[in-house]
Formats: sequence, structure tokens, C-alpha cells
Amino acid sequence: MSTLIEQPVEARLVAAAPRMPSIPATLHYDRSDPFAVRMSFPAPATLEGVDVCWMFARELLVSGLEESVGHGDVRVRPYGYDRTVLEFHAPEGTAVVHVRSGEVRRFLQSTMELVPLGLEHLQVDLDHDLAELMRGTC
Repeated sequence: MSTLIEQPVEARLVAAAPRMPSIPATLHYDRSDPFAVRMSFPAPATLEGVDVCWMFARELLVSGLEESVGHGDVRVRPYGYDRTVLEFHAPEGTAVVHVRSGEVRRFLQSTMELVPLGLEHLQVDLDHDLAELMRGTC
């Protein structure tokens, strides 16, 4: 069984223009980092012209399908019928994108088949991670 899940999603960038442009994005989940998901945007879809990747808690994405959550760099909330809003806050500014909630649910279902919610801690090898952190010290 694969330890990595990647799912392309269609994101719509919220801007001042009346029609939101569609941009490609990919949701990622890796069993080796079971508490986190990543959302990446390719260089042509970003203002800086470089690939951009945001990492945040999987639980934030799960909860954001039902209610407004997040107080930091990433915030998630439902919007209307079958839309989820993700806000990405950085010193350079804020990006707000809409994605289809059905795509997010499908992605999350795949992650939960790989690592069920509440059992993420079973995927973490604290002894190994601590040894990696301590390597080269002393």
C-alpha cells in the first residue's frame, strides 16, 4: 500500500475580478507525517512565479468542511453549497482560494483509509525521530 496520497484539485483564486480564475493545485498526504497535509501550487499559478506549498494540520481541513477554523497562517471554512475556502496568510499578503468540498472530502477519505483519524500517533517513531534530531550533536 502506498504511503503517499496526491490528489489534484481545481482551486479558484478569489480576486477583485468578477470571475475567479481557476488554478491547479494538489493536496498531498504522507503517512510518514500523519498529522499534516500539504497544498501545493505550481509556479505559473503564483504571483512570485515559484512553486508554493503550504503545510497544515489534517484536522484543520477536516473541521473546516463544517465550520470556520484556524487563527494562524491557514484558515479554512465552508462556503455555500460544496465549496470550501482556504486562506493562506503570509507577510507578503493573503491568498484566498475556493475548492470543491467534494474533492476535499474524497482526498480526506483516502487519507483516513491510510491512517484513521485519532490513530496518527501510531505512525510516529519517536525514538527514530529523536535520534535523527540528535545526530551530529555532542
